[in-house]
Amino acid sequence: MKSYGGLGFTTADTWALEFDRSLFPEMLAAIPSFGQRMVSVLLDRVREVTRMEQQAEKLTALGKLAANLAHELNNPASAAQRAASGLMEELQVFGHTKFRLGSLCLSAEQTRKIEAWEKAVRLNNQKDAVQEESLQAQREDVVTSWLDSKSIQETWLIAPDLAQLGISVGPLDELASFLDTHELSVVLAQFASALRTERIADAMLHSTDRIFDLISAIKDYAYMDQAPIQEIDIPTGIENTLSMLQSRLRNVEIIRDYQPDLPTISAYASELNQVWTALIENALDSMDDHGQLKLVCRAAGDLITIEVWDNGRGIPQEIQDRIFEPFFTTKPPGKGLGLGLDSVTRIVRKHRGFVTVQSQPGSTCFEVRLPIQQLQAY
Repeated sequence: MKSYGGLGFTTADTWALEFDRSLFPEMLAAIPSFGQRMVSVLLDRVREVTRMEQQAEKLTALGKLAANLAHELNNPASAAQRAASGLMEELQVFGHTKFRLGSLCLSAEQTRKIEAWEKAVRLNNQKDAVQEESLQAQREDVVTSWLDSKSIQETWLIAPDLAQLGISVGPLDELASFLDTHELSVVLAQFASALRTERIADAMLHSTDRIFDLISAIKDYAYMDQAPIQEIDIPTGIENTLSMLQSRLRNVEIIRDYQPDLPTISAYASELNQVWTALIENALDSMDDHGQLKLVCRAAGDLITIEVWDNGRGIPQEIQDRIFEPFFTTKPPGKGLGLGLDSVTRIVRKHRGFVTVQSQPGSTCFEVRLPIQQLQAY
């Protein structure tokens, strides 16, 4: 803001006056309106520069949000793609084993016993499979030995699935009591293929559920298709914000201290979510995404207090009075424009609240206080 460039063109003969800068004080004294015009131009420039910087800050925040969402969506989308590919292959195997099973021409009594056996082992073993996961390798060795003793084909393909379900030697002996070796091999191969197909379908279901959860969180975060002013629940807004930042929270311990049955407040919901995003991102930056993040929501008289704690580097005492100033930042170039906390202050003041900070190395707290009843003062 100390210099300003300009470029002009003339379409006819032109005359101009050139003044040395040393004459400006005398000109201002002689022509008061000239000073008013200059102040007006300077104010216009400040407003324009501020608008551009705020727009850049919003684009930076949007870029961060997009990067987080891309990372979060990539994992379930990749899992769903892998599962779909595996399902196509497994369906071919399943169809082949079904054909082999049909060619056995089992009796009605054998078919009934097989169906009862499958139902029994699912009920008896699925509920204990998670608790026994550490023993799966040992169970797989036992099942493999049993299959080898019965001369079952493709034991390497069948044993892992039976072991993962938690099947032991006892149920296998029961099945072998009414099936010969060939029949046993085909029945177990078909059953193992069915188990793999079910697990692949379950993986696809969980992956797509995660994608829909993220989409729902995005809509809740931005309050899409809803009026600007909402009756909002503060903890819900904070949780939606955390969903947007999941990729940065893997090495962060989150402590939630939400008072139950907090009253809702009438507010610009999407703007308050920008406040939580800015404060939580600052906390994560201070901790380098490794540490402890504590979130507190409590009612205090006619106010709701929201505290964001972190155990990061802290803010030096000598600059704590300046961190809410526009364009003031301690981050290196390209990492921030210094408008994050300024936006926090403006949004909180818009809701007739205020924000304060207390900080020392290893303990920083940003506290936001919002009135519960704002008399619709928007």
